[in-house]
Amino acid sequence: MPTYDLGLEHVSLAFATKNIFTDVTQGVFEGDRIGIVGKNGDGKSTLLHLFKGTQEPDSGRVTVRNGLTFGMLDQRDPLDDNATVREAALEGREDYEWAAETKSREIVEALLGGISLDAKIGSLSGGQRRRADLARLLLKDWDILALDEPTNHLDVVTIHWLAEHLKNRWPSGQGALLLVTHDRWFLDEVCESMWEVHDGVIDPFEGGYSAYMLQRVERDRQADVRETKRRNLARKELAWLTRGARARSTKQKFHVKAARELIADVPPVRNTLELKQMATSRLGKQVVDLIDVTQIFEHAQGEADIDPDVAEMEASASRVDVVPAMYAEPQAHGSVEVAVDDLTDPRLVDAGVPEARQAAQAARQAEEESHESGGDADESTPEVTSAARKVTVTGRKILDDVTWLIGPGDRFGIVGANGAGKSTLLKILDGTITPTAGHVNIGKTVKFAVLSQRLDELEKLGKYKIKEVLSRYKPSYIVDGKETTPGQMMERLGFESAQLMTPIKDLSGGQKRRMQLLLILLDEPNVLIMDEPGNDLDTDMLAVMEDLLDTWPGTLIVVSHDRYLLERVTDQQFALIGGKIRHLPGGVQDYLDMTEAIKNGKDPFADENAGKAGKGRKNSDAGDPATTAPSVGGAASSPSTGDSSSASTPKLTGKAFHDASKRVSAIERKLAKLEEQKADLEAQMAAHDPSDYEGLGKLNEQLQAVTDESESLEMEWMELSEQLE
Repeated sequence: MPTYDLGLEHVSLAFATKNIFTDVTQGVFEGDRIGIVGKNGDGKSTLLHLFKGTQEPDSGRVTVRNGLTFGMLDQRDPLDDNATVREAALEGREDYEWAAETKSREIVEALLGGISLDAKIGSLSGGQRRRADLARLLLKDWDILALDEPTNHLDVVTIHWLAEHLKNRWPSGQGALLLVTHDRWFLDEVCESMWEVHDGVIDPFEGGYSAYMLQRVERDRQADVRETKRRNLARKELAWLTRGARARSTKQKFHVKAARELIADVPPVRNTLELKQMATSRLGKQVVDLIDVTQIFEHAQGEADIDPDVAEMEASASRVDVVPAMYAEPQAHGSVEVAVDDLTDPRLVDAGVPEARQAAQAARQAEEESHESGGDADESTPEVTSAARKVTVTGRKILDDVTWLIGPGDRFGIVGANGAGKSTLLKILDGTITPTAGHVNIGKTVKFAVLSQRLDELEKLGKYKIKEVLSRYKPSYIVDGKETTPGQMMERLGFESAQLMTPIKDLSGGQKRRMQLLLILLDEPNVLIMDEPGNDLDTDMLAVMEDLLDTWPGTLIVVSHDRYLLERVTDQQFALIGGKIRHLPGGVQDYLDMTEAIKNGKDPFADENAGKAGKGRKNSDAGDPATTAPSVGGAASSPSTGDSSSASTPKLTGKAFHDASKRVSAIERKLAKLEEQKADLEAQMAAHDPSDYEGLGKLNEQLQAVTDESESLEMEWMELSEQLE
C-alpha cells in the first residue's frame, strides 16, 4: 500500500441507518490538487473531518505524516462573535504587517475589502463572516488545505481571484489541496484530479471536472449500469462541455475524439426556437420592458426593502478602519426630481426617503388600528398627504437611466459584484419595487415566480407532509411533451417515492431548495426569476435542475455567481456594473475583463462614452446601446431568436472564418488518421518480442511522436472552434 502524507486505511463509518464509508483506503500525496464531488449526504464534508481528526472512524485508522499541518475551511466558522475582524481574521496583525507583503495584502483586500477591521464578528452578515474565516485560513501556511464550499457568498470577481490564488499558492509538486464545491467551473480551473464519494466508497479520477465527466460516462457505458437517468444527464452535460463551454475554453481536459464519440447522439441541450415559439403563445409579445429606469437609494441603513448586498456594502463603508477593496465596484451617484401629490408615493418609499417611509408607516398603522376597531379607515387615517410638489431624491444610483427589453422565451443571466444591486433589479422586474424614475411595463399575461435565496415560503409549510402539499396542485402536467404527475416531477428532482410522507420541516437544505423549485414549477408561471438557484445543490442535482429548465417554455432570468450554471441555462449574459446593464457577448469572461481593466485604472467603456458624447441625446428615444445593449431582448430584435449559437457574435468573419472552418475540418481528418496510426503502433508493440528493447524503444518513440502531434492538433482544434462559435 502506498505511503500517503495523509490517508485513510480500511476506514468504515456509519451514522444511524446510513453507511458513509465501507473499508475505504485512500489518501493525499504532496502536490495533489483534488476536487471532491458526490451527492449531498454521501460523506464529502465527513471525509474532510476524518482527515482533520474531528471525526473518528468506526474502524480503520487515519494516518498523518509527522509534522504535517492541516488547515480546513468548515461550513460553520469557529470565529468568536465578540472578537473584532482584526482579532479573528487577521489574528491581531497590524496594518503594516499584512500590507507589507504582496500575498497577504491580496488576501486581505480580496476577502475583507469594504469591511471594517474594528467591526465585531457578531455584527457581520453571513457572507462577511465566511470571507473573514477564509481570510484567516489563507493567511497561514499549510501543508494541506481543505476547503468546504469556499465559493459560497463570493461574487464572480472574488471567485476568479480565489482560483488564481489556489493555483499559484504553492510551487508545482508542493502543498496539497482538497476542495469540496458545487462550482463546476472552479473544479475544472483548480483541480488536477477528482474523487467521487458515493455508496460508501471513494472513486478517483484523473484530471478536472471535465475529465471526470468523460471518465464517468465511459465507466457507466462499459459497466452498462441501470442508472439510466443519471447516465443520460452526465452525457448531456458532457455534450455541453464539449460543444464550447466558455468557462473551460483555455484548458483542454479530455481527448476530443473520445468525447465526441460518446456524445455523438446527444441532441443540443435545448431547442431555443421551439421554446421561444411556445413562450410567445403563452406570453404574447410583451413580457417586461424597463424604459429609462433610474433607481436611487437614499436611506437609513438596514431598511427591509433595500437590496441586502447594497446594504451590507454601505454599512461597512460607513465605519472607520475599512479595508480597501481589491476591486472597487463602480458606483453612480446623483439626484432625481420626483413630482408627487403624496409623501406615501411608492417611488419615494422605495427610494428610502426617510419622510416618505415614516408617512407610509403611519398610514399602515392607522389602517391597522381602524381595521381592529371596525371604523372607517378614511375617517381615522391621519393626514399624511401634502400639496403637489417636487421632491429631489439624492443618493446611490443602482440603475442609471436603463432601458432593457425582455421578450418571450428570452433566457438572460445576470452577473455582478456583491453590492451592485442585482436583488434590486429583480424586484424592479417583478414590480416589488417602483423605480424612482422611468417606467416598467409588464405584459398583461405575465405570471411571475421567484426562486429567492430565502426559503421563507417553504418554512410556512413545515408541518405538512410532501404528499399533502403536492395534493394541492393539479394531478398532471405536460412536461417535454409528455403527461407527468407532480410525484414524477418530484422523483425527477432526486426525491424517492418513500419520502412522500416526510414533513417539509424534516428535509435537508438541499432537499428544501429542490422542493421550492418543484412547487414554483407546479404553479405554472411563464416568467421565472431565479436568485442564486445553485445554493445547497450538489453537482448531480445541479445537472438535474438544468435538464428540467432546458424544456421550460417561458422567460428565464437568472442571477448567479456560478458562471458554469449561468452560461449553461441561459442564452445571453449581462452585467450590472456602475448602474448600467451591459451585454456580455463573450459570456462571464467579458465581465471579468471589464473588472480587470477597472482594477488597472482603465475605463473599459471609454470608447462607448466618447461615442455617446459625440452623438448627444438625439437618439435617446431608441435607448443607449452602451447602457442598454440588453434591449436586444425585445421580442422583435432579440438575437437569441433561433439557434442558441447566434446569441454570441462570431470572433471570426469573412475569409478568416472560411479559412478557420477549412482548417478545423482538416484537423479532424488528420486526428482520425493519427488515431489509426496509434492503434497500429500499439498493436505492433503488443505483438513485439518483449526481449527486443531496441525495437520496442523505436516503436515507443514513434507512438510518443504521434501522441504529441495529436495533442497539439487537439488544442488547435479547440481554439479554432471557440473562435468559430
